[in-house]
Amino acid sequence: MDINDKERAEVSNRLKRARGQIDGVLAMIEADRSCNDIVTQLAAASSAIDRAALKIVSIGIKQCYVEGKEPDHVTAKDLERLLLSLA
Repeated sequence: MDINDKERAEVSNRLKRARGQIDGVLAMIEADRSCNDIVTQLAAASSAIDRAALKIVSIGIKQCYVEGKEPDHVTAKDLERLLLSLA
């Protein structure tokens, strides 16, 4: 997949945010924070990861089917499977 600098930065920033949120969850557990606080932070981390994954799939769809750069090893069925795995 050919990711431009802007797209790479978007995905990287989302994943770095998720990593920070997961580190926060670990600290919250060690500090005996409330279940509500921990689950809220976990949901935020999960959302950041999901959004990064959806961005990667959308880049693949755009490149393969809008720009006509479909690589030999990625089919429409592969992209559909990846998208459904995120649902």
